[in-house]
Amino acid sequence: MNRPNLWSERKEILFEDNHLLIINKPAGLLVQGDATGDEPLSAKAEEYLRFKYKKPGAAFVGVAHRLDRPVSGVVALAKTSKALSRLNELFRDNKVHKTYWALIGKCPAPTQGHLTHWLVKDPIRNTTKAYTERHGQGLKADLDYQVLGQAGNRWLVQVNPITGRPHQIRVQLSSGLGTPIVGDVKYGFLAPLPDVSIALHARQLEFQHPVTKEAMCFKAPLPHIAHWEAAEAYY
Repeated sequence: MNRPNLWSERKEILFEDNHLLIINKPAGLLVQGDATGDEPLSAKAEEYLRFKYKKPGAAFVGVAHRLDRPVSGVVALAKTSKALSRLNELFRDNKVHKTYWALIGKCPAPTQGHLTHWLVKDPIRNTTKAYTERHGQGLKADLDYQVLGQAGNRWLVQVNPITGRPHQIRVQLSSGLGTPIVGDVKYGFLAPLPDVSIALHARQLEFQHPVTKEAMCFKAPLPHIAHWEAAEAYY
């Protein structure tokens, strides 16, 4: 059995114990399989675990949350069904504190605040629309944001989503602040990035370990890509 290409040098693995596998996901990689048939992060994780522990059959990999394909950053995977069940509860009960970094083209006013919208997803177009008032079957979405400063010719904003809705940060920054994320042409940015990613990075996850109950905090380094270089000053 050959070692998988991904994680061959363990750069993407932020943490591993008997229950959790914490990964710094590269942009462009699905977290879980979809209709495209492309190999997702979950399958790569299973391959890694089978190799490491010399498992003759399948290894258990549970997905408790997802990042959009063009988004990079920290993803928590479960290695046991018990850990997955408890992780699902933590995410469902909003007991996971999530921090994202995003690059935007202009400084919003005000430079920090709270956004509330009701989001309606269009599954055909795979887009989400934000409304400032309660709307039909729309799901309430809340986030806090704070501009950290200028990063080259962009602005770096820290976002703490309180809820976890599809495309939430992307549509709320675009609709609520008029500041689409760099490269996110789906939500109003004028041009894509060369690697077709968007400048949104899941920087940190904080939660109580689902089994040991220890307080855990995982930080994912920024991708080594030109558009993120100026933001590294904010580490």
